[in-house]
Amino acid sequence: MSGADEEWADGDPGPLVRPYTLTQGRTRTNGTVDLVALVTATGIVPPITSGLGPEHQTILRLCQHMPLSVAELSAHMHVPLGAVRVLLGDLHAQHLVQISEAAPDALNTPMLEAVLAGLRRL
Repeated sequence: MSGADEEWADGDPGPLVRPYTLTQGRTRTNGTVDLVALVTATGIVPPITSGLGPEHQTILRLCQHMPLSVAELSAHMHVPLGAVRVLLGDLHAQHLVQISEAAPDALNTPMLEAVLAGLRRL
C-alpha cells in the first residue's frame, strides 16, 4: 500500500454514500416541503414491495413518537436537506408520513433571525 492509501484506510473517509444515491438520482419532489414543516409518521406499516430504503425507515422511526421538522431530520440523519425532502416525498406519496406546515404565528422570528445571522457568519 502506498502512503496515501494507508492514510485513507486509517482515517475517517467521510460520507461514502452520495445524496443522489439515497434518492436514486432524483433531486425534486411533487411540491415543496418547508424547512420548518413538521413530519409525523402515520403508523401505517409499509408493504415489503414499497421500495423503501434504510433512510426511509430511519425517518419513520425518528418521527414515530413525536413530530420533527425537516431540518431536524436532516441533522439527525446527517443527510442534506434536499435529499431528506425527496425521501419525505416518497413517504408522503405512500401515506406513511403526515407533513404539517408550521403556523406563521408559531415561528419565533427573533430566534430565526439569530440563526440566519449565525449561518451567514459561517
